[in-house]
Amino acid sequence: MFLLNHPTVRPLELFSAMPDKYRRTGVRSHWADVNQGGRLADSFLEGPVVDEVGNLYVTDIPFGRVFRIDPAGEWDLVAQWEGEPNGMKFLNATQLLVTDYRNGLVVLDIPSGQVRPFLERRNSERFKGVNDLVFDSRGNLYFTDQGQTGLHDPTGRVYRLGRDGRLDMLLSNVPSPNGIVLSNDERFLFVAATRGNCVWRMPLLADGSVSKAGQFFTSYGPSGPDGLAMDERGRLLVANPALAYVWVLGPRAEPELVLTGQPGASLTNLAFGGPDHRTLFCTDSTHGTVLRASMDAAGTALHRLG
Repeated sequence: MFLLNHPTVRPLELFSAMPDKYRRTGVRSHWADVNQGGRLADSFLEGPVVDEVGNLYVTDIPFGRVFRIDPAGEWDLVAQWEGEPNGMKFLNATQLLVTDYRNGLVVLDIPSGQVRPFLERRNSERFKGVNDLVFDSRGNLYFTDQGQTGLHDPTGRVYRLGRDGRLDMLLSNVPSPNGIVLSNDERFLFVAATRGNCVWRMPLLADGSVSKAGQFFTSYGPSGPDGLAMDERGRLLVANPALAYVWVLGPRAEPELVLTGQPGASLTNLAFGGPDHRTLFCTDSTHGTVLRASMDAAGTALHRLG
């Protein structure tokens, strides 16, 4: 890939590893059979979000679990259910909205560990497999419906669920829509098109529709962009699993910084936390660990709690 600038390259450090007591070593899962080529994954971490007191929450897709990791790196099982949870965002201090590949959108009550349906279907039709989500400042929800789409079947969808309950399909032609984030001024929507190995960028019009979707950033390798985040400087952060990279992109999509995991790592998603919101947490799904890096800019207020 030709770069107009020469980004700084910096390794991520280990924050915490899933304790052995929680690893499902040697256990098969239907999700891993399909999505990991049959690899016996003892976990697959995703969906990091940080609460107001510094606890980090992560999902474990194949085994339907959500964990809480305290600032000292200690793990606690919050909930487990018959599902495949992926992305998460806080609805309030005690509830998480979760994209569940099997069950649609669900709400997790953190104190009780109970899960209830939020949005299971659209017009009586099941989703392909919801993946990630983001709220705007008005409470509208944007989420991706990835399923098994790709270049062979570019029919992945992006939805907006308004505060009034109206559900609009914004895109229906994305090859594997994954991570999703808004620009700081909320004028643009970014979506990771994993199997297209790129990130799409599209304006949000006054009537709520999207227009002139374009390819903002192009990556390379066997698996493309996954989780997305935004910092206060308006830089887009892109987790790239196959490369074990986090790209930190300037306004022209030029990499300013590349954060790297160890060889074989799969950096799936990321979230800001820490006392000053300048600590970036990244899930390494291959190794069942969470990595981190100190950043020179905080995550934006819109995205800090998710």
